Amino acid sequence: MAKVGVVLSGCGVFDGSEIYETVATLLALDRAGAEVVAAAPDLDFDVVDHYTGKATGERRNVLVESARIVRGKIKPLAELRAAEIDAIILPGGFGAAKNLSDFASQGAKAAAMPELARLLRELRQAGKPIGAICIAPAVLAAAFEEERLAPTLTIGDDRKTAAALEAKGARHQSCPVREFVVDEKNKIVTTPAYMLANRVSEAAEGIEKLVAAVLRLAGTR
Repeated sequence: MAKVGVVLSGCGVFDGSEIYETVATLLALDRAGAEVVAAAPDLDFDVVDHYTGKATGERRNVLVESARIVRGKIKPLAELRAAEIDAIILPGGFGAAKNLSDFASQGAKAAAMPELARLLRELRQAGKPIGAICIAPAVLAAAFEEERLAPTLTIGDDRKTAAALEAKGARHQSCPVREFVVDEKNKIVTTPAYMLANRVSEAAEGIEKLVAAVLRLAGTR
């Protein structure tokens, strides 16, 4: 049975993990017979009211909020090592750009949070595949910039975001919402999901294909 890490960034599209994308990922992994190892950073973040779309002035903990999605079965990201898993997937949501990196504020100058960058580099060095959904490919571009990996990624067809990724040394490839992009050399799989999706079924189809490709690259499917 494959063990796949799923890195979360909170609970909710505006300040954490996009819930539909996360659940679609978990469902696809479960249907494929994979074991999920959920993780999230143990840090505080600013909260957005998802009803009004406005900041509340509150601060909550990413790990605690992420635990809501996976029914409490989660570990601090700092404790996760590449040796424990066969692959990793990062769902999207604005938390990937705010909590897992500072892409939301820094754009082309962004950096991935250190403990996640460490894990991603460990996985790459071990030849284990990485999947990233929606805006999460921006985290990969930031994490691998110094290594000059030049990964091929997609965030759909948004030119401004694609330009920021390419400024980090990544190669952007436009992609329809129901499809995915595979960088076979670097074992990286990406799909646009809610960068383009208007319906949950559209995002889910691309995510299901991403999961299958990640498991194939891991040699477990």
